[in-house]
Amino acid sequence: MTEFFNPKPSDVRAPGGPYSHGAIVKAGTDLIYTAGQVGERPDGSVPSTIEEQADVAYTNLLAILKSQGLGAKDIVTLKVFVTDRAYREPSSAARAKHLGDHRPTSTFLIVQGLAHHSLMIEIEAVAARP
Repeated sequence: MTEFFNPKPSDVRAPGGPYSHGAIVKAGTDLIYTAGQVGERPDGSVPSTIEEQADVAYTNLLAILKSQGLGAKDIVTLKVFVTDRAYREPSSAARAKHLGDHRPTSTFLIVQGLAHHSLMIEIEAVAARP
């Protein structure tokens, strides 16, 4: 079981987006670490837009979690890497579509590049299984 928390507003500014400042993973819980998931479809094709790549990356992430009997609500933390600051809003829209109101801890990074020049987004996650 995981408990998400945010310190009192006077201690730390409230989260500026759909995330929590901290998470407590209870003892006896399995932690599942995923490799970075990109916007590449199972057939190897890579969409040409950030909107499609973000959707595919989250779909891939959730498929990996599903293979372990987990879903979006089991994600404890996310790291999202994008190659352009302009990709923040489209990646946030995909996150909302796939995670709904779940608020794991999160880090969002703008990087110079990913493994292949056509990739615009990569997402890593850690999930917890009671």
